[in-house]
Amino acid sequence: MVTFVLIHSPLVGPLTWMPVADELRQMDFAVVVPVLRTGMDTNPPYWKHHAGAVARGVEPVSPDHFLILVGHSGAGVLLPAVRHTIDRPVAAYIFVDADIPRDGASRLDLFGTPEEAAQFRQAATGGLLPAWSEEDLRGAIENAELRRRFVAELRLLPLAVYEEPLPVFAGWPDAPCGYLQFSPTYEAPAAHARQKGWPCIELDGGHFHMLAEPPAVANALIDLVQRTNMNHSINWASLDAGCTTSTSRLCL
Repeated sequence: MVTFVLIHSPLVGPLTWMPVADELRQMDFAVVVPVLRTGMDTNPPYWKHHAGAVARGVEPVSPDHFLILVGHSGAGVLLPAVRHTIDRPVAAYIFVDADIPRDGASRLDLFGTPEEAAQFRQAATGGLLPAWSEEDLRGAIENAELRRRFVAELRLLPLAVYEEPLPVFAGWPDAPCGYLQFSPTYEAPAAHARQKGWPCIELDGGHFHMLAEPPAVANALIDLVQRTNMNHSINWASLDAGCTTSTSRLCL
């Protein structure tokens, strides 16, 4: 059995993954969507709190399930720390419109250019990153009701979450990796993934494409896991009929 662990960026909330989680459950997959919260009284290192939240989320998962860790955006660089914290085998890591972690690098260190990182820092007031408004996200999330619910989950976030170094522990990755790209912003990490020989799927869409086309994103995740997980004893034969990736471009 497979359990998808869908991890949202600390900048947003779990609704990011809920429509895709529903799609996967309809295909009889188990899914966990941990909630990463950073309160005003949360002490650094923040990554330990976030990895711990994922670890608590997977505690009820049966030991005989293969865990698939999926990180979107700012959650991608958290995946090695999650693996170290949960201390149980992982079958695959999937990066979704996310940077690829580098030991000791912060999220801001991995931005495309120093100018982009500086612009991100300048958005902070009093050391806190502002939450997006519905108007800010009108072009990114077209469905008005989803956009309203998405914004309702947002909280002010310490800029330090993006400035702190994140660890990549010795021996990582200890399982195959794959990459799912939505937006041109993440072309550089997607290209890096291809250079590493990871299977990559590109879906044309915005950064929150999982809210726009949850069936396509769910199918792409399944396809990537199939392509990364050939050495594990997962029986995919009965699932193939429900998995199509006709809307994607495969970049192998």
